[in-house]
Amino acid sequence: MSSLQSCPLCAPPGFLLLLIGVISSHLPGVQSRPVDFWCNRDARKNLVKTIEELKKDMADCVGSHILPSPLQLPPVWVQPAEWANKTFQQKRAEVLGALRVLQDGVQRATSQTTLQCQASLLERLGHHVTNYVGLVSSLQIQADRETSSHPEVPNSPPQTSLTKVLERYRNLLKGKLERLAVDLKDSLCHAEHRTDDS
Repeated sequence: MSSLQSCPLCAPPGFLLLLIGVISSHLPGVQSRPVDFWCNRDARKNLVKTIEELKKDMADCVGSHILPSPLQLPPVWVQPAEWANKTFQQKRAEVLGALRVLQDGVQRATSQTTLQCQASLLERLGHHVTNYVGLVSSLQIQADRETSSHPEVPNSPPQTSLTKVLERYRNLLKGKLERLAVDLKDSLCHAEHRTDDS
């Protein structure tokens, strides 16, 4: 047996780096910091794919596209000029408010449905929305405590179509939330890059 084979730690450096990468990718919690989400567009795109998976799974649940009661939806459209004039605190509060409207509606629909498969779909959607609420809530923006109260979010007409709800949610993530991420890029991500380099 060669000395290399009898000494696992004597493997080439490149192989060790590859091994560490493989192990890290299978450990829970690795690369789960909020900053990794905000500074990595691919990570955000992968999370949005969950909505498409929910749509596909609806096909196996007869009647799941109709909710037990109308679900209130927040507006998701963005006026670029108006958005540009808002502070970071206002943008964060607007996105968080919209997510919470959806979160409350999904929780209510989950408790009202009598379809087990629809309840499962709504629970998955609820967990997804809650994850985003946590990510946006975790943002520490200067002077954020000055806007501790939750602003009123003007709502759109309620929907009984789960398909429409998923579409509106997807538009929220690809619209306001993505714009918030882009706006944070200069401050949050550049600061993180400097920290990593130091």
